[in-house]
Amino acid sequence: MSFIHWLFNAQVHFGSKSIYWKEIIGNVFGLASALFGMRRKMWTWPVGIIGNVLLFTLFIGGLTDHNQQTKVMLGQAGRQVLFILVSVYGWQKWIRNREADGSQKPVKIRWTTTKEKMQIIPVVLVFFTISYYIIKALGSWAPLPDTWIFTGSALATYGLARGYVEFWLVWIAVDAVGTPLLIKGGYYPSATLYLIYGAFVIWGFVNWLLIAKKEKDLEPVV
Repeated sequence: MSFIHWLFNAQVHFGSKSIYWKEIIGNVFGLASALFGMRRKMWTWPVGIIGNVLLFTLFIGGLTDHNQQTKVMLGQAGRQVLFILVSVYGWQKWIRNREADGSQKPVKIRWTTTKEKMQIIPVVLVFFTISYYIIKALGSWAPLPDTWIFTGSALATYGLARGYVEFWLVWIAVDAVGTPLLIKGGYYPSATLYLIYGAFVIWGFVNWLLIAKKEKDLEPVV
């Protein structure tokens, strides 16, 4: 058996229940990516992408494997694809930022401006509405929370790429919806990790809050 075949099919059995190793490994990569992101390390992007690929195959597994004990979650699967696309954007942006100013930190941490909020909010509302009808039409068993997780995850990843402090607050809102949804769907390792994320994102938010204040204080007075 090849490593790839094992990675995509191996399971851990607990009585009548089983958990795919790719769910465990994919979520560990997701947590590692978040840790790298908090420290503004470039590794956050490739590590996150690997986790996204593994979790994508997990959430659509029920479409081809009718013996899979978890529900198909199209919003969760779709957000892994969106994660990859936004991560490529974030990765390239951090590289350009670092090359532009020669700084070791690829992104400046700050709050969004009023102008940026006015630009982002309408886009998010339109994105959410379109995504909801698509996810519902595709047959998601929980289209509204599924759509919020999809939309919020995209928004949070974009916020990380831009260095917005608010992206941690978005993650808290995503975790609050995602944890009970994943439990109901049978994705217990993912739900457990969401609980860990909940504690971690609060820590990350406080950390970035302090960094944003420190870096603002260091800005030259014009």
